[in-house]
Amino acid sequence: MTTTWVGATAKQIARAVRRGDASATQVVADHLEQIAISDPELGAFRVVRGVEAITEAEKVDDQEDLANLPLAGVPVAVKENTAVAGLPTWHGSAAARTPEVAEEDHEVVRRLRGAGAVVVGVTKMPEMGLWATSDDASGAARNPWDLERTPGGSSGGSAAAVAAGLVPIAQGNDGLGSIRIPAACCGLVGLKPGRGVVPVDFGDKDWFGLVENGVLTSTVADAALGFSVLAGLTPQTLKEPGRLRVGISLRSPVAGVKPDEPNVGAVTTASKLLTAAGHDTVTADPTYPAGVALGVLATWFAGAYVNSEGLPVEDLQPRTRRHIALGKAAMRAGLVRQSQRDAWRERCIRFFADRSIDLLLTPALATAPPPAVLYSGISWWKNMQANAAYAPYQAPWNYSGLPAIVVPVGSRPDGLPLAVQLVGPPDSEMLLLAVAGQFELQNPWQRQNLV
Repeated sequence: MTTTWVGATAKQIARAVRRGDASATQVVADHLEQIAISDPELGAFRVVRGVEAITEAEKVDDQEDLANLPLAGVPVAVKENTAVAGLPTWHGSAAARTPEVAEEDHEVVRRLRGAGAVVVGVTKMPEMGLWATSDDASGAARNPWDLERTPGGSSGGSAAAVAAGLVPIAQGNDGLGSIRIPAACCGLVGLKPGRGVVPVDFGDKDWFGLVENGVLTSTVADAALGFSVLAGLTPQTLKEPGRLRVGISLRSPVAGVKPDEPNVGAVTTASKLLTAAGHDTVTADPTYPAGVALGVLATWFAGAYVNSEGLPVEDLQPRTRRHIALGKAAMRAGLVRQSQRDAWRERCIRFFADRSIDLLLTPALATAPPPAVLYSGISWWKNMQANAAYAPYQAPWNYSGLPAIVVPVGSRPDGLPLAVQLVGPPDSEMLLLAVAGQFELQNPWQRQNLV
């Protein structure tokens, strides 16, 4: 008999609650207890909604018909830049925090709750979501696999919470890799949907359309379930994909950055798994033009500038202020161009057609996750170097608006997770999940590491 629901998947919890084998109240209480034990050291949460979450779980238990709730009683965490009714929206810092509490949930939170999920808290991120590490003056979120390492960013708190078993599923968002980078750091499944598939509705805070909402989970089945809920789709069992032709590329989008030996090995492992599943693989290196790199940087900088409107800029971190100044310059120089993004998207779509490939496989990271130090107190340039050196592979696919997923494939010699990235053409989210499921079936990973 189950004594605690900590460590159970979202699908297992929802099935048990729907059947009456467990109560949402007990499930949520178990996870709140684990949060109280683990999070003081882990630093994943900004706010924990203890009493409120229990009250909401009781309401789930009181519903007469749970059959149509795919996430019945499932504890979830929400990234702190996403509105949760009754809470302010922090955006990663006291200076960027929305002073008033949100009157209503963001649409993705509304959909999670509508599916029966219970929000147990909001998770930490770097200031304004700008970085691939998650810390502020109060401390750093830490990686459950090695507390001296970062869980990534900007959805680092969400990733740490799932990898430590504090919740089975967490919402995140991805502007230049902010779901996929933490997923890779923490041994999770992280899907960035394609453009327009899941509601964003952040107004000016979506970095000119680079940002997509998604979930982080420890299993592919949970990732498919969470994606379906956020996309407003009826959850369905993943179908076995037919024989695919998958391009393999180690080429880094950042000049001078190459994957280390363990990450090269991760791609080799994934390639073998694809072949064992009946797929064909072929070398297929995308070309990453310098103009596209400049466009990505300009849009990233300009996103910070636009998002800083009305904020006490002098109270923001020095690295953020530098980003804002560069964004202002990029806007004045006309470097943020939708036409360039549209052209890059079309070029990426043609890449799949011209190479006759269905998906592209790349490393997820170039190195191990960096140390969990206070990057918020380090210079802008050192932050830029640290981000580019370890996580160069994600940004082009935000700029193109194409879907991409990170999936674990093993461990580094030091025990930290290894992962790969799969990228697909428009509307290939379910195909990406199906192939990730084949990886999981052939090469299961350790799902969590309780702190």
